[in-house]
Order: sequence, then C-alpha cells, then structure tokens
Amino acid sequence: MAIDSLPFSELLGIELRSVSPERVEAELKVREDLCTRPAVLHGGALMAFADTLGAIATVQNLPEGTWTTTIESKTNFFTAIPAGDVARAECTPLHRGRTTMVWQTRITRGDGRLAAVVTQTQLVTQARS
Repeated sequence: MAIDSLPFSELLGIELRSVSPERVEAELKVREDLCTRPAVLHGGALMAFADTLGAIATVQNLPEGTWTTTIESKTNFFTAIPAGDVARAECTPLHRGRTTMVWQTRITRGDGRLAAVVTQTQLVTQARS
C-alpha cells in the first residue's frame, strides 16, 4: 500500500511526520469540522486518527502476501484538544506476531498534555487475490 494514497487519512487531514516499522508519528490540525460542542476534537475523529496510524504501522511490518484489518480498539481519553490546536500522535508496537499485531498510540495536545492512549489489535491475514 502506498502511504501517499490513503483517502480517509487525507479527508481527516492527517500529516505523517515519520514512518518506520518501529514507529509512526503524525499530526492532525483540529479543525471545526472535526469537533463536537464545545469546540473540541470529536472522540471518533481522535480514534480514527489512531486507527489509521496503527494500520500504517502494521503494513510496515507485514510479510509478503498478507494484509491487515483492525479487530479491536480501546481508547482512554484524558483531556480535550480544542479547535485550532494540533493533535500529535506516536504509534509504537506492543506486539508484532505472525497473526496479530498490537499497537499503542499516544496522542498529545500542542501544550504536551496527554489527551488519549489508544491500544489496537490488527489481524494479519492472507491478502485477497
């Protein structure tokens, strides 16, 4: 999968900063259209941000002829990210196995405060032909 061809990522406005098999780092500007009321980043947008990074990280580690899909995701929210701020995320592996990979994404606000931690499990499966 080419990282430059991720339509949903583009819709959200995710800007990849660093991609490797060990870590994916990205930023997301908190726009009004991604917010709930009061004007803070919607939890679903935050979760989609993390899910995208976990999928990208998994793809970086996939053996030839395999593909991935998210099978579980858990989010802990700690503080809101206001409109106009930037959400910064760092996704790192907790487990990289043959059939599953588990990733943890830490999302911080512009002031460095931890906003959320997302842990997701990706299934590794044979690619469809």
